[in-house]
Amino acid sequence: MSKSHVSTTINGEPIEFLCEPQQTLLDALRDDVGLTGTKDGCGSGDCGACSVILDGRVVCSCLVLAPEAEGRKIQTVEGLATKDALHPIQKAFLNEAALQCGFCTPGFLVSAKALLERNNNPTEHEIRFGLAGNICRCTGYDKIVRAVQIAAAEMRGETR
Repeated sequence: MSKSHVSTTINGEPIEFLCEPQQTLLDALRDDVGLTGTKDGCGSGDCGACSVILDGRVVCSCLVLAPEAEGRKIQTVEGLATKDALHPIQKAFLNEAALQCGFCTPGFLVSAKALLERNNNPTEHEIRFGLAGNICRCTGYDKIVRAVQIAAAEMRGETR
């Protein structure tokens, strides 16, 4: 089979790459584009480590075929921080020790960002529901939930 040419926008930048028709978006991001922050946890959409935002919606990139990215907008964990500063969610995860091994962290960060873009003042229940597609094997979820609450407050302009 011949390779597909994909023109897309990743983290605000126009990107083009070639991929096999059956290649996953996860593999294309990691192997062809060089964005290795998105992790391959299960390959079946069950763990959330490969979460990215595709046209404003959180998806498991292991379940999306790379050619489907044609003309679409993708945000990965690499797109959260600016040159000068971490995203409030990244800062809160660090300050609240909401990570241990870090393997699941990119998926949690991306999912939390998408949640807070939809709802800047979520309840604990809404946070837990919004992150339900992400599994952490190392921590309890309390520190993660707390980090999202703190990031939400910062993003609303409230000081701690």
